[in-house]
Amino acid sequence: SSPVAIVITSEADTWDIDASCLGCGQFVDWDRMPDLEQQAHISRDILSKPSKELKKLAREGYWAGSRALRAQVYHQLIQQVTCRLVTPDALVYKDVASRLFGKLSVSSHPLPEFLEGCSMPTYCLNLEGVTALKKVLICIGSLFPDITYSPILPSLVALLLHYSEDEAQCFENISRLIASNAPHTSYIDQSFLAYQASCMTFGDLANKHCPAAHKLIASTSENVFEVYSEWLSWLFHHLPFNYAIRVFDVYLLEGQKVLYRIALALLKQYRLSVASSELEGTDIKANLQAFVQNIAEHVSVEKLLERAFGIRLFSRKEIWLLQMANRKALMERGITMVQSRQSFHLAVDMQNFSSSIVTAQEMRIVWSWIPERFSLFSPLLLFSTSEDGYSLQRFYTCCEGYEPTVLLIKTTEGEVCGAFLSSDWSERKESGGTSGFFGTGECFVFTVRPETERYEWVFIKKPELAKAVPRSRQRSPSPSPTSLLSSSPDSRGSSSNHLTVPAPQRKGRLSPFLAIRHFLLPSKTASMFMSGSREGIIIGGGGGQALSLDANLLWGHTEHCETFDNPPLCQENFKVQLLEVWGFQNT
Repeated sequence: SSPVAIVITSEADTWDIDASCLGCGQFVDWDRMPDLEQQAHISRDILSKPSKELKKLAREGYWAGSRALRAQVYHQLIQQVTCRLVTPDALVYKDVASRLFGKLSVSSHPLPEFLEGCSMPTYCLNLEGVTALKKVLICIGSLFPDITYSPILPSLVALLLHYSEDEAQCFENISRLIASNAPHTSYIDQSFLAYQASCMTFGDLANKHCPAAHKLIASTSENVFEVYSEWLSWLFHHLPFNYAIRVFDVYLLEGQKVLYRIALALLKQYRLSVASSELEGTDIKANLQAFVQNIAEHVSVEKLLERAFGIRLFSRKEIWLLQMANRKALMERGITMVQSRQSFHLAVDMQNFSSSIVTAQEMRIVWSWIPERFSLFSPLLLFSTSEDGYSLQRFYTCCEGYEPTVLLIKTTEGEVCGAFLSSDWSERKESGGTSGFFGTGECFVFTVRPETERYEWVFIKKPELAKAVPRSRQRSPSPSPTSLLSSSPDSRGSSSNHLTVPAPQRKGRLSPFLAIRHFLLPSKTASMFMSGSREGIIIGGGGGQALSLDANLLWGHTEHCETFDNPPLCQENFKVQLLEVWGFQNT
């Protein structure tokens, strides 16, 4: 017969337990656990509250004071997760475990292949708990053969074991998270492709929401992505238990989006706590890891979560779209199996890159701003005034068919500025003879010389201003911006311009991330990304244009615009010395 594990607790460690929590804690090494929080008086009707109120209570750490309550809440929340019809439960686990481990010890069974190279945090589990952790993971490998890579699973199972009656309940709960099929919601990445896409998505979000930290990392690391690829390990490996469990509280209610928020808050805190001079010659990846492990020296868990929820991300659907776009880019590169990102991450080649406008180092800075999925591809020169002449028609001919593109301009005064343009210039033809504005919220404008600065879509920093648009709501047609190009500088921005009707989605194309049709915008002039006609091109609109060039690509104008909330990018009226357009080479 199997040995019976007996857990002896002192009177001070006893809990207010009801029948559903008997046995919770049997897997825990109490001598290694941090001090328990003061036991709070918990309302008995807590579990009947609506999900919105539960979310608020979780963020505030309401059930951190009661192990019994936390165990009940975890089990009930996970039982409410919508998942596939046939999902293994506790009874299935007991049957499979008895067959797998009936006569053999756990050590005779290898861990599943999807954990190859992954760490195994134990979060103060005792020997029985570590054995249970391995058994649950082995059974997951047996019952979920489609999982090919999932480094987060050991941490989640270890945390759940703290609040499970037995292995079977822990297995059933983790199985429901694995089998979740709620729309635009994900709990656990289950393939290398999904994991890489989520790392790229975090890199995109860090680029947008933590510009100071991103700049610091980009300036001290050869491969920024290698640093960001650790983002999940920060949360569910390196964070101390009393931080990680609070992250888990909100994760069960809010899914992966909340993990992005907390990791971004860690990155912001890292930038506040570490001086640039301290990082010279150091391994920033290891430095960040050590910072997270010692996070209690820098910020309390309450303050960390408060800062995380102060970061205004876009909707769950928008983040899902970005994740899908990143997955598609990885698939196009053939990156679906476990391999080092170093082997396929293409930064700007310092030796072979050649531009008449920017140095390789300056291009690296610009490259660090572009979305992760495009940094998989090497830069390709599409158009240059030094080779193709000052011809707008030639500009369109050379650039059509490429998406996205980077526009670089050098003025006769030596100033350098430009724009990242998310859409194909051929889209200017899709509104008929009167071309309107097109593009997405991933467009941005920038300066390189004399100062290096980026100006993104105004709603990146204030997404709360743009609500999700109802499906039935359609945009009304807009007049052509051609009048802007033919008007004098004094009359620029004076006409009333609106967004064009979005063009039908191209066959086989994902709905783009940050497409304006996804949002109900308070100002129609705050989303004028790019426009082209026979008279010239415009980038950024509303109260002015960030950049506009005439039909000869010789004279330009720059001023503040509502779309990017930018200052003039160089002298307001300038003459073009050189202009280049770079695309992304899919080879």
